[in-house]
This record gives sequence, C-alpha cells and structure tokens, in this order.
Amino acid sequence: MMTRTRHLVTTKDGEQIAVWRIADSIKQHADATAGAPCAPDTSVKAQNIFLTHGTFSDKQTCLKIAEYLAGLGHQCYIMEWRGHGDSPAPKEAFDFETIATYDYEATFRYFFDELQLNNLHCVTHSGGGVGLTMFLIQYPDYIDKINSATMFACQAFAAAASPISYAKILAAKLVTKAVGYIPAKKLKLGPINESYHTMNQWFDWNLQQNFNSSRKQFTDNAPFDYRQHMPMVTMPIYAISAKGDKFISPTAGCRRFFDAFNRATNSRPSSAPTSTNNNATNVFREYARSRGDLDDYTHSRIMISRHAATEIWPTVAAWIEQHAR
Repeated sequence: MMTRTRHLVTTKDGEQIAVWRIADSIKQHADATAGAPCAPDTSVKAQNIFLTHGTFSDKQTCLKIAEYLAGLGHQCYIMEWRGHGDSPAPKEAFDFETIATYDYEATFRYFFDELQLNNLHCVTHSGGGVGLTMFLIQYPDYIDKINSATMFACQAFAAAASPISYAKILAAKLVTKAVGYIPAKKLKLGPINESYHTMNQWFDWNLQQNFNSSRKQFTDNAPFDYRQHMPMVTMPIYAISAKGDKFISPTAGCRRFFDAFNRATNSRPSSAPTSTNNNATNVFREYARSRGDLDDYTHSRIMISRHAATEIWPTVAAWIEQHAR
C-alpha cells in the first residue's frame, strides 16, 4: 500500500516547506537505527530519494515516479517549493535563489540532522535541478552525502542560443513584467502562476547567458557566477533532455548546463546527444524518436508520461542502484 505523509520544515527565513514521504508500506519499513528504508526484496538495495519540481509545478510532477521508485523498495521524499502545492504561502516574494538558499537547506537539514539518513539520491525536474545546484555550491558539505543525482530537463543560462529563442525569452520577460505574473493555469503550463519576481532571474540568466547570483559577490564586487563553481558538485549526475523541449530546456541548453559541472568544458558547448563528462561517471542522454526512443517528449512529458514510465524511469532506477551504498 502506497502511503503519503506530509511534514512541514521551517526555513531559516521563517517560512514553512512541505516535505512528503512516499513509501510502499508493504515493501518497506523505516530502519530506526540507520534512518534508511528496508526492503524484503533483497534484489533491491533500498535507498532514500529526494525529489523536487520546478516552476509552475508542485508534488504532482514528481509523484508518479516517486511511487514507481517506492514500489521498488525505496523511500522517497518530495519537497514542494514555498508557495507551491501544500507549502504555505510565503510572506514575501521569492526567486530561484531564495528557494536554493532556504528551502533546500531546511529540507536537507531535516534529512541529515533529524532523520539521520545515511544515503540520499536526488531526482529533479527543470528548475529543481537548478535549485539543487545553487544549494550545493552554497552548502558544499552536503555534496559528499549525496550518492547520485538525476536531472530531468535542467538548464539555467543557455535557452537563448539563437536570435529567435532570444526574442521569445525577451518577449516573455516583457509580457510577464507588464502582467506581473505568468498565468500558468490559463496557458496549461502547470497549476502554479509564477510571479515576475520569481521568473525574472531565469529570464536574465538566459538573456545574459550567465548564472549570476542576485545576492552574492566576490570581494572585488564582481558578480558571483554559480557556473564557475559548478565543477565542485562532484556526485554522479545523469542528465536527461527532451528533443521536443524547444523553449524552457532545449537539449543544447541542457548540455551546456551539464558540461558546466566539468571544468574542462565549462566555457564551451557540445552538440553530441549522449556523452560522459570528467566528473565521476556523469552521463547525458537526449530522448528522441531519431534515437529509437518512444517519443521526442516535451518539457513536462519527459518526466510525466506513459512513455517516460516505460523507457526512462527504469534508467533512473538503474542509475540509483548503480550508485547505491
């Protein structure tokens, strides 16, 4: 029987964040001493898995894959960003960096200080991977605590690679600024309408092709560019892109984000659809019909679709099993 249990964690800036525990009560039970799940199926080494969504989304983006992984004997935790899903509405406006600095920190503190988990894998969609990256750069002590990461459709600074894509993102920025928010529900982007304050950081990163902090600076007042620090994030990364994702996270943009974890390719893009970079055994994979896959996928379908469940989710499970400890 699949169970869902909500726990609220408190951030250092005084907000509350919903963290959902997803577990199959038949296949696993909590190990009170190690903080790790136990599964009667000895063919699966049960692990703890952290999942989170991106903009316009809530736990529903991660729920089906979390239930799939829980059905294999793992214990899953879904974090909902502040103001998303069952996380209470925040008192103040926020952006990507707010979430990375406070929401992730509170959640990981809960995992390792309160639950005392002894292993953790991360599975993120879109901006969830961007937030995870910024969080780990700010809190590097957690990097060695993470066994692996899987990033679906994740990019931050390379969606405006052509004049047409640049014009689309600029137009989206100007319209969002005029309206004050992106009407995601009306545009069928997801259940959450994101404010201009939240989205402006993403617009600027892509238009300016940097990953600059809006808070941190170097001692000489130069902007702090997270991209320059991404090679310090050294856990094994499986990056997944969708050929049909043409705006938010196109394959070329996902590849540039993936390559930034490797210092040797930090400043140059690559066009190969599948590769391994120099950080551990990191793997990049584009899913496309031209490669024999079931779908070209879109930004959402790459994680939430029957085809994804058939051919992509098992590769995530295999990645987690490969890096289990």
